[in-house]
Amino acid sequence: MTNNLIIRFAEKSDTPIIFSLIRQLAEYEKLSDKVITTEEKIKQSIFGNDQFIEVLIAEFEGKAVGYALFFKNYSTFLGKAGIYLEDLFVLPDYRGKGIGKSLLKKIISIAKQRDYGRVEWSVLDWNVSAIEIYKKIGAEPLDEWKIFRLTSDKF
Repeated sequence: MTNNLIIRFAEKSDTPIIFSLIRQLAEYEKLSDKVITTEEKIKQSIFGNDQFIEVLIAEFEGKAVGYALFFKNYSTFLGKAGIYLEDLFVLPDYRGKGIGKSLLKKIISIAKQRDYGRVEWSVLDWNVSAIEIYKKIGAEPLDEWKIFRLTSDKF
């Protein structure tokens, strides 16, 4: 990892960057045809009156190169809120620098700080490199759902 990396909460002026990164994530996942949202809808979801999602931006050497989009969920079994990580994406040219892992660590730190019970996310089964990273940090696959969970006892 490098000192040239900053992880920060998104600001309204970041909306075009977030939208661009979402489109690039969809392209990477071979799902570009599924993106029907607009930049305006993204802005409203993150910064509007009924904001319910949060976004972290990863800046490397002053350039936005990745993001994490997440929201609060709830576990009736734990009786606690948690984080559902909807998107974690780093531009291909910036992978292998610890940026994705830094975004994930920040999400985990937020969950700890807020006394949440777990962090969950889904990953495509063909994304083997991501799956290996998730397992290395202690996340466990829920194979029947392809959902990963990281409980607070592993933070």
